Amino acid sequence: MIKRTLLILIVLGATRAFAQDIPETRALFSAGEGGYKSYRIPSLIKARNGALIAFCEGRKDGAGDAGDIDLLMKRSTDNGKTWGPQTVVWDDGTNTCGNPCPVLDEETGEILLLLTQNRGDVPEKDIIIKKSESTRTVWLSRSADHGATWAKPVEITQTTKKPEWGWYATGPGIGIQIKNGPRKGRLVIPCDFSYDDPNGKVRNGPFEYGAHAIYSDDHGKTWQLGGTITPKMNECQVIEVADGNGTLLMNMRSYFGHGRRAQSVSYDGGVSWTAPEDIPELVEPVCQASIIRYQRPKGSSAMLFLNPASTTKRHNLTLRASFDEGKTWPVIRTIFPGPSAYSSMAALPDGNILCLYEAGKTGAYEQIVLQTITPQWLFGDRK
Repeated sequence: MIKRTLLILIVLGATRAFAQDIPETRALFSAGEGGYKSYRIPSLIKARNGALIAFCEGRKDGAGDAGDIDLLMKRSTDNGKTWGPQTVVWDDGTNTCGNPCPVLDEETGEILLLLTQNRGDVPEKDIIIKKSESTRTVWLSRSADHGATWAKPVEITQTTKKPEWGWYATGPGIGIQIKNGPRKGRLVIPCDFSYDDPNGKVRNGPFEYGAHAIYSDDHGKTWQLGGTITPKMNECQVIEVADGNGTLLMNMRSYFGHGRRAQSVSYDGGVSWTAPEDIPELVEPVCQASIIRYQRPKGSSAMLFLNPASTTKRHNLTLRASFDEGKTWPVIRTIFPGPSAYSSMAALPDGNILCLYEAGKTGAYEQIVLQTITPQWLFGDRK
């Protein structure tokens, strides 16, 4: 018993110290601490007043996507140098509350937080194959004080999910507000779902995955279901193309089996999408990824993309930059070579980039860490 206890203490100590081994990095959530066996699904957003809010799922039962899962947050008011206490945003007893996907309404200053919920005793596979009497539902919370407090979530499933769909996820990551074109001000949330397909391979069929968007034109009062992107698409993130027209680019986890991300384009604010296509440069072992618009301190804007850049396993977390709206990705920098998975990013006024991601020494889900990347380190002498 003494040896076993000593081994546990050594492992926990190594886990807690892990983030200290990465320059400019701190652990925000560590497995086994705070009453949760694991922390998953990071999301990072900057409020209009500059406050940073880091969300994640606190999983009491382990690393599975269903079970007793709470939606948690921490908040920083000094650009990520220090963080407030861990706070529960949503705890629905033993049920699953998760998949955080916040979006800032820059016109009102409110942060809209999209979420999903399901019974904690129903596994994901049973919802996909329609074996469960209950299903996955879609919810919305709001903060009018820059993320300090959150309203009780309200259900919006009726207008955002088709009745015949099974599994459903908002994000995970962040949503966007369209800045240009005829749909300026629209809030867009990237989502995914499972659906019946006689030729589908999900859970040995006949089921398939797809991606889609939901959107609001009235500051989140009502939500509508946008177009779908099928087949074999899954967790996704959306970004506005810098063409002045409000064109959207959806970057997606792909099940085509090519070891690559996929993308689709919308010219009508997410109402319809082009057929998905591989992105040859963006290799991936089937995982979530993050993508944001970044204004360079000296120069034009860029797209930043972060994912585990490997075709074999979730490791080698790599940050890339594109200066031609995702056609090419000439800047490639590994920020953590070890086990790593889901991520989210935010840009600070001084040009620094905050990367919130899952990582560990022996497994990708030991901690959710926050790493600060300087533009000098990322771009070097590139103007």
